[in-house]
Amino acid sequence: MNQTTKSAGKYRWRICALLFFATTINYLDRQVLSLTWSDYIAPEFHWTNNDYGNITALFSIFYAVSLLFAGRFVDWLDTKKGFLWAIGIWSLGACLHAFCGIATSGIITGHWFVGFEESKEIISTINDTGIVINVSVTLFIFARFILAVGEAGNFPAAIKTTAEYFPKKDRAFSTSIFNAGATVGALAAPISIPFIAKSFGWEMAFIIIGALGFVWMGFWVFMYDKPEKHRKVCAAELEYIQQDDIADSKLVGYVPETTTKVSFIDCFKYKQTWAFAFGKFMTDGVWWFFLFWTPAYLSSVYGMDSTEAALPLFVLYMITLLSIIGGWLPTYFVEKKGMNPYEGRMKAMLIFAFFPLLALIAQPLGHISYWLPVIIIGISGAAHQSWSANIFTTVGDMFPKKAIATITGIGGLAGGIGSTMINKGSGLLFDYSKETNMSFMGFQGIEAGYFIIFSICAICYLTGWSVMKLLVPKYAPITDL
Repeated sequence: MNQTTKSAGKYRWRICALLFFATTINYLDRQVLSLTWSDYIAPEFHWTNNDYGNITALFSIFYAVSLLFAGRFVDWLDTKKGFLWAIGIWSLGACLHAFCGIATSGIITGHWFVGFEESKEIISTINDTGIVINVSVTLFIFARFILAVGEAGNFPAAIKTTAEYFPKKDRAFSTSIFNAGATVGALAAPISIPFIAKSFGWEMAFIIIGALGFVWMGFWVFMYDKPEKHRKVCAAELEYIQQDDIADSKLVGYVPETTTKVSFIDCFKYKQTWAFAFGKFMTDGVWWFFLFWTPAYLSSVYGMDSTEAALPLFVLYMITLLSIIGGWLPTYFVEKKGMNPYEGRMKAMLIFAFFPLLALIAQPLGHISYWLPVIIIGISGAAHQSWSANIFTTVGDMFPKKAIATITGIGGLAGGIGSTMINKGSGLLFDYSKETNMSFMGFQGIEAGYFIIFSICAICYLTGWSVMKLLVPKYAPITDL
């Protein structure tokens, strides 16, 4: 195919921009709790690290299980409606967090029709802190459940959209761009959420950030349609987008893709499914740990409040933006080195897998300056996002479009299980290490706990890559699904 990117239209990049903003909002919404619980919510409801760990672990479980069904839901309802339902549900769930204080006071004392400040005063007069903890934690878990159900639809829908609008050689780059929304969301969170919470109350942080999703829905309704139906996708751009289909149609024995629905059982018959799922299981938890626990790490180890931690967190996530390179690298391997897409992606992923090893020295160097672990976590985060963009794209490389959201959901479930394990384990370990002043490898107390988790995170990517390579050593697209 001689059609070049330059001569094709560029509407697909507007769609990519929509995916970027959706992912940005997705990560902003899930960050509000991590940036407000320590300074505002925990003192109000008497939470411990373990309480917060339980909430984040259960969110990971809800998110993981929801991903399994979200992929099927998006494949069944198709991209446009599926994405609208997903972001609508998660935006509602994000806003619901704000009313957990009012609901807590209502359940315990019967005072329902009160404002945010009144509910705080009522809760402060309750002598039984145990019931305050139990009721508030339960309510936040419910709000996190709604958030998780909706947020689970983002990546299956986004990956499916990418497969619709980009040829295989460009998918890792386009995925890295929209996936950078995770970094931008995490980047915007510490420089906005703590200040909203400080100025207007933690409740308004959930409401203001949650409302952004409803704004996005309006843009999606008017801007998205299938490329072959979209009036703004010209013939040259459509030919560029569909270049893989055109090339495949010329191969001997080519069988056009059908629209028959794919069953879960059929998906699990393939080693490619298990390779993707294991890679997600080993690595998703690392990103979730950095996302949920880095603000607490700066607070516990270095005594920073949420506003003091804003600059370090901003720098951390600025470093993570380097992950866009992760989408370009496999394209370089494909176009300049003549590798097939899967081979180029796996080589790039191996390179990225070595960077998280720096986490082994994050805590030791932290005694020199807190900036050193911040920079190392940022580099590890960039490596993860680069890895993530490529592991997502392996699905589009090897599975037909009708199965992409379903396979993405299966991998998301595996990643969520890994995330649950690391979040719950971290909460228990941090409380235990703090209470017992545990000693490990020269570190005392909660610092010892963080050193252990950092060390686990460091080796996850090489382990994941090795098993993936063992299961699928060569490019093996699925043609009989």
